[in-house]
Amino acid sequence: MPWLHLISYFFGGVFLANAVPHAVSGMMGKPFQSPFAQPHGEGLSSSTVNVLWGFFNLVLGYLLVWRVGHFDLRVTGNVAALGLGGLLIGLFSARHFGRSHGGNAPERS
Repeated sequence: MPWLHLISYFFGGVFLANAVPHAVSGMMGKPFQSPFAQPHGEGLSSSTVNVLWGFFNLVLGYLLVWRVGHFDLRVTGNVAALGLGGLLIGLFSARHFGRSHGGNAPERS
């Protein structure tokens, strides 16, 4: 398995996981942060922008996973790369968006 395919699957996992909050918020009619808001990544974008951004992420994730190499769910390396990308963007998003939406528990001293 060429390592470039694994990198592609990793970023495919990032984009597929990133599609979820944007598409869901947009379909619910709720504004959500996006790269197009002011300030970038912190301000809220309209639900329409989020549906479009979520769909773009979905398409890019599809292209990176199913159009590069031969992705196979039975190959542990392929799934691990995809899952690691999704997990890392999920953890980053939880910390980043948690500051704005009260999702981070207060730190104990």
